[in-house]
Amino acid sequence: MTGALVLLTGSALVIGLAMVAGLRVLGRKDTPIVDAIDDLLPQTQCGQCGYPGCRPYADAIGGGEAEINQCPPGGETVIRELAQLLGTEPRPLDETHGVDKPREIALIDETLCIGCKKCILACPVDAILGAPKLMHTVIASECTGCDLCAPVCPVDCIEMVPAVTGIRAWQLTRPAREPVARLA
Repeated sequence: MTGALVLLTGSALVIGLAMVAGLRVLGRKDTPIVDAIDDLLPQTQCGQCGYPGCRPYADAIGGGEAEINQCPPGGETVIRELAQLLGTEPRPLDETHGVDKPREIALIDETLCIGCKKCILACPVDAILGAPKLMHTVIASECTGCDLCAPVCPVDCIEMVPAVTGIRAWQLTRPAREPVARLA
């Protein structure tokens, strides 16, 4: 029993060290400040900042390799929060990375969709459902509005529409009523 416990503990230690080494090779910096930066970013994984996702951008900010004003989906709000966290002055959004605009989500015209699957492959958060040669649809609650799916659609059936949030997101559903028989 003791030998098995020693073997299991040793294996766990070796695996843990390998994971730490792997993270260092990949350049990921697990520090509290990078975690805090990543928590403030919108998690759209759109790449507009020049990095392949929000965590690599957080790593770059934490390492002093990127500015805090490169995230269009986060806009001025995220820039202010990052400046406060890092103790720096907020700067205007660097518009070479995009412009600040209201949140949008993808909408697929399912009557035009040919099921090519290119939008599914482009979606960084798996918000699109479908199968090859069958129509696709967007899971609106999962869509981050990154707009990476629309340009790859060969039939141009994807449109970015404003995301409805807050009280406007609620709709009163009325029960279907049968017609009332009239007495003559």
